[in-house]
Amino acid sequence: MRLPLLNRIVKGWVTEYKFSPTRRWRFDFCHPVLKIAVEVEGGVWVKGRHTRGKGFLGDMEKYNAAVLLGWRVLRYETSQIGEMVEDVGKLLRED
Repeated sequence: MRLPLLNRIVKGWVTEYKFSPTRRWRFDFCHPVLKIAVEVEGGVWVKGRHTRGKGFLGDMEKYNAAVLLGWRVLRYETSQIGEMVEDVGKLLRED
């Protein structure tokens, strides 16, 4: 559902994109040419991997590495699809 919404804004979005030359990290959704990534954080309300210590620290390492490689990373909870689409549109209008 999210990928078609993103492609309506601008074509070229992909899923599970490996962005790091040295790690196996992947983005949930990204536009490789524009270097915009969207991460959807699951398990926020049920103490999932993204909210427990080790998972949270691992996510911070991944997102910081992405920024250092020139990516713009947007993060959302699964219920925030509308905000995601709106924010991606805002980001593209800034360019």
